[in-house]
Amino acid sequence: MRFIQRLAGSRAGAGAVRLLLPALYKLQRLRAGPPSQRQAQSQRQAQLQRQAQPQPQQAVPNSTDNNNEATTMSDLNTLFSEMKQRFNADAAAGMDTVFQYAIDDDNHWYVCVSDGNCEISEGEHDDPTVTLAMDSTTLQEVMSGETDGMQAFMTGRIRADGNIMEATRLATLFPVN
Repeated sequence: MRFIQRLAGSRAGAGAVRLLLPALYKLQRLRAGPPSQRQAQSQRQAQLQRQAQPQPQQAVPNSTDNNNEATTMSDLNTLFSEMKQRFNADAAAGMDTVFQYAIDDDNHWYVCVSDGNCEISEGEHDDPTVTLAMDSTTLQEVMSGETDGMQAFMTGRIRADGNIMEATRLATLFPVN
């Protein structure tokens, strides 16, 4: 390439460069391969990129959706009851925080922690300190200790809105046995 630049800088070389450029372009195309090979290569790259992207999961039709919804509600009642039993009042001294949970986008629970006391209710709170959105599987895994809450947040399985620093205290407020 430097040779061509030097050649183009001279008066006689400018004409030679005009003659060489079509040959250089042709050489460049030959190195890249025939058009069908270039097309096949770009298709392979596109396919690899599609495979690297996470695929959305397809919903499987289920005739017992109402039954599953009732089971989910029952499971959530159990999870939040267990959560209240694990409450560490000493860790909550001086706290005044409301943790809002949005489970599967349509089940809402909130946990009010106020100066060593804990109240858990179903529904949406008027002024939560932090809102945590996740699916019921993630909630169950975090509550059982199978998945670390911070790791679930960092990987996008839990979304937080509000005072995220208060959410970091959940592990000490509700320790997993």
